[in-house]
Amino acid sequence: MDSIYPTPTEVGIYPPKRLIKKLFNECFEHAMQGNHITEIKHLKLSFRQGYRSAKLYLREVRKQRGNHSLPLQGKIIFRVA
Repeated sequence: MDSIYPTPTEVGIYPPKRLIKKLFNECFEHAMQGNHITEIKHLKLSFRQGYRSAKLYLREVRKQRGNHSLPLQGKIIFRVA
């Protein structure tokens, strides 16, 4: 089942004029689907800002719904020579 995700303008996020709007919107959709930055084209400023905006939007939506996620717990192994 495909989900329909909102566009940045539907949620009130407008990219600055210095960014490429098409790339910003593409990345916003990419981040809303839960994908990660994995390709070289994802390192462009417009793409990174769209990704960041989507992640901040998702965090705010979760906070409003009362779903607070716990911080990630990593495992650190120290080896002494």
